Amino acid sequence: MKISERRRRSQSGLTLIEMLVVVTIIALFAAIVGPAMFKQGDKARVVAARAQMNSFMTALGSYKLDTGMFPTTEQGLQALRERPAGLGQWNGPYLPKEVPTDPWNHPFVYKFPGEHGDEPDIVSYGADGQPGGTDIAEDIVSWKSK
Repeated sequence: MKISERRRRSQSGLTLIEMLVVVTIIALFAAIVGPAMFKQGDKARVVAARAQMNSFMTALGSYKLDTGMFPTTEQGLQALRERPAGLGQWNGPYLPKEVPTDPWNHPFVYKFPGEHGDEPDIVSYGADGQPGGTDIAEDIVSWKSK
């Protein structure tokens, strides 16, 4: 092997300093962009919860057209999938699949008669699964739209 070939081989590749610079740039990029991406994921969950509530309200409207009333609190959203006992004009199922959980994997809370008008109240308690809260733990409710 000639001396010039050995020099070329020893000079090819990256030095430790160059690797550290690249890793530092990647870490800085992740530190700046990462939190913004997580916030978008939280917003997407809120939008998904609202969309699911709208789907429930549409199915509940069909249920009421057929039966003349909304399901009771005890019957819950499950009445959109399975005929409640003693109900004659039920033409369901009104949902194509089982009643889903909210985007945080907690059950939606259904209440009829509701406290906010003539329609049922549907609530997702947000990320923490508890009533109240702020930010991503804020309750998402059917009677308000943001």
